[in-house]
Amino acid sequence: MNEKILVIEDDSSIHNLLDITLTHHDYDVLKSKTLKEGVALFTLHRPALVLLDLGLPDGDGLDFIQMVRTIDATPIVVISARGQDKSKIQALDMGADDYLTKPFSTGELLARIRVSLRHQQRMSNLTEESILKVKELEIDIEKHIVKVQDELIKLTPIEFKLLTHLARHAGKVLVHRELIKEVWGEFYQENHSLRVFMANLRRKIERDPSNPQYILTEIGIGYKMSDE
Repeated sequence: MNEKILVIEDDSSIHNLLDITLTHHDYDVLKSKTLKEGVALFTLHRPALVLLDLGLPDGDGLDFIQMVRTIDATPIVVISARGQDKSKIQALDMGADDYLTKPFSTGELLARIRVSLRHQQRMSNLTEESILKVKELEIDIEKHIVKVQDELIKLTPIEFKLLTHLARHAGKVLVHRELIKEVWGEFYQENHSLRVFMANLRRKIERDPSNPQYILTEIGIGYKMSDE
């Protein structure tokens, strides 16, 4: 059975482009041009993924994210003309899995859809897995062992915690605030420490830290573990 993707987009040209592109790549497309209809279609069909515009005629797409995240973890990829970091951070903070700024290429869109669907499948299978694998990186959670290409990598406890959290959410952008909360706690506010630890992690696990293959920076927003 083809995976269902719900498109909530009021721009007719983009709406039609997405419909044609997704159908051509064997996705079943559910279409909505309003927030109200999008909520109804989501509730009725429970799609595998949602492509969501933020500027809708009857409300803000952020309200849709907030509603969905109260009931499940369906991947949400925002497609919006709002390119400011503030809008991206707000959407990601509220639970969006990715953010694509208009205009965008269909190739990039399809790649991000695949990543979000893989991430969702990985999370549904994760439960309490003791070993995480991302490309040639292997993390043994129980033994606190990290290897890259079978080479043992020595990490501090905080580095290990950061890397594990990134690996559990490979392919998903994690904003600075979420990473800081996960590692240092709710009330820690120092972004500088996060940058230092990420730089140290890259030096240890990346073949070329200046051209990272694992830990990618989303400038002004956060980091993600690449699984491509």
